[in-house]
Amino acid sequence: MTNVSTNWRSAIAGYRSYLELERGLSKNSVSAYSRDISQFADFNIAKEGLNSPSEITMDSIEHFMGSLFDRDLARNSQARMLSGVRSFCRYLRLEGIIDTNPVELVEAPRPQRKLPDVLSVKEIGSIIQGVDLSRREGVRNRAMLEVLYSCGLRVTELCELQLTKVDVIDRVIQVIGKGNKERIIPIGTTALDAIDDYLSQYRSQIAPQKGQEDVLFLGRKGHGLSRQMAFTMLRRAAINAQVRKTISPHTFRHSFATHLLEAGADLRAVQEMLGHAQITTTEIYTHLDRRFLKDQITKYHPRSGQSQPIKTKAKATSQTD
Repeated sequence: MTNVSTNWRSAIAGYRSYLELERGLSKNSVSAYSRDISQFADFNIAKEGLNSPSEITMDSIEHFMGSLFDRDLARNSQARMLSGVRSFCRYLRLEGIIDTNPVELVEAPRPQRKLPDVLSVKEIGSIIQGVDLSRREGVRNRAMLEVLYSCGLRVTELCELQLTKVDVIDRVIQVIGKGNKERIIPIGTTALDAIDDYLSQYRSQIAPQKGQEDVLFLGRKGHGLSRQMAFTMLRRAAINAQVRKTISPHTFRHSFATHLLEAGADLRAVQEMLGHAQITTTEIYTHLDRRFLKDQITKYHPRSGQSQPIKTKAKATSQTD
């Protein structure tokens, strides 16, 4: 927290505890909120001359948002920052540090609705086949990708998946998602078979470190895997498969949801499996589905302008219709 005064530092520390203990947010979410509020504090001290969060005003918040716009920060990032400031002000009111809501009338930037990249079923298969099985950890990496696509997990959920939460009888897994919310997700036979291969060929030969005994996917030294390791593993497999799209573990999650909806899955069921709190978050995949349908029309309809039109030879006739 650079250049943050004692008053601001104390408030931000209390806010972190509030997010962790009362809101039950994950470590990643708490860190993200804290970084944003530290930027907000730095701005108010340096540009607005506010030495305490008790001095926050609507003007100081609008000036901060204006500085984000001047930096050409993406609208989605601006909206996220304002959401953090709104949450921070809510905490300050609960603690009696401020007695008004200075953020109430601040207009939020309209977020950009960007459609995520999606892989085809064929590309997913190629990437999974692109895992280098000659490496000792190859069987583990293939199992991770099968689970990622079979269940639509976030990368953190994949890395923290517990061995005891994989139910091979009922073919479901239990994961802890955002806000420490637990959900149950069906898992396919292919993913379960890949887990079985991993357990017998790799994990059985690894001695888990203390506290890591129930972590499903382990590294060679018995530790759970980091998010960055999962990113690197996936990108390496994509390169081997010669898939040129920009790919991350979240691309597999997007593809999971899109492929389900294309096949006719219920939107509410997909929302439940993804762990979205709001149905509007899941609805973005209906736009992806519509884009898929539009692509099919463009490619295959005879009068789309892209495919070859059907040519018919006119027949002269004296008959009327």
